[in-house]
Amino acid sequence: MSSVYSINKGVNASITFKGLKAQYIAYLAVGLVLLLLLFVALYIAGVSPYILLPLILGLGSALFFTVFKLSHRYGEHGLQKYLAKKGLPACLKFRSRRVFLNLKTQQR
Repeated sequence: MSSVYSINKGVNASITFKGLKAQYIAYLAVGLVLLLLLFVALYIAGVSPYILLPLILGLGSALFFTVFKLSHRYGEHGLQKYLAKKGLPACLKFRSRRVFLNLKTQQR
């Protein structure tokens, strides 16, 4: 049975796939590749498959829920805006007025 996936590629519209918007598709893809590499590394290291499968399935479920939650909560650019706002300082402290006095002399 073939299934058809619709990808929205309108003019100036972000890509959406199964409810994921924009960069969250890449986040999910990178997370799944990292889980695959983790599975391979642990399997080669000799960890029992009875421990590996629930671990990878649990981490994969957490990845899906987290990415979908972020996508629905912040939208296309909201996460980047949130992280940028979080990186701003709460206040600026100046110990001297020299910075502002020099501004006036430099404009001439």
